[in-house]
Amino acid sequence: MGKLLRLLPVLGLIPGLSALAAPDIRLDPLLHAVETHYNRAQSLKLDFSETYSVSRRPQQVERGTLFLRKPGKMRWDYAAPAGKVVLSDGKYVLLYTPGSKRLEKSRLKESEDLRAPLAFLLGKLNFWKEFRSFSSRSEGDSTWVTATPNSDQAAYSQVDFLIAPDAVIHRVRITGQDRSILELTFTNEQLNAPVAPSMFAFTPPPGTEIVEEKERTDTKHEAER
Repeated sequence: MGKLLRLLPVLGLIPGLSALAAPDIRLDPLLHAVETHYNRAQSLKLDFSETYSVSRRPQQVERGTLFLRKPGKMRWDYAAPAGKVVLSDGKYVLLYTPGSKRLEKSRLKESEDLRAPLAFLLGKLNFWKEFRSFSSRSEGDSTWVTATPNSDQAAYSQVDFLIAPDAVIHRVRITGQDRSILELTFTNEQLNAPVAPSMFAFTPPPGTEIVEEKERTDTKHEAER
């Protein structure tokens, strides 16, 4: 689970627009339609299923409800496993796993959790600011768009979006630099759903171990000695 958290920079995190990026004009209308769709929303609620795959490990399948609120706040409430929460207030990312009674905390810009690339959806969505190149292929009446991040230091090497004709994103596949894959399927999207600011604060139950980014890094270095 810590590995997944170390992999979270999609919801407003990738720096800088590359001056050399050349937009694919064939994708312009579709990507601008997606930007218009999400930029008009102040909040977003949807159901998700999540599959995480990494070499030589059993595939993890989880599901729940995702809440987003401008600017760049998100909360992943898991029904399976029940009680798991991933939360960002726009500055920090928190991962709470009830089975281990552990809360991991890291700065959003330093987090390596693969979910982080989604944060830009409820910022000011601009694909050409977040990514440097695009390609596409059709799947039925929808379109898969493959995007390469601007930063070579990102924890992921590409993000694939499945976009419907109405500009709604139904699936996102995030490939990590370690070749892990986080695949998300979204359903029941509700734009401007009631999402209270209090949802982006989290108080762990008594007895929860709280581990911050520096502590996790120090522990990792000790283990590698």
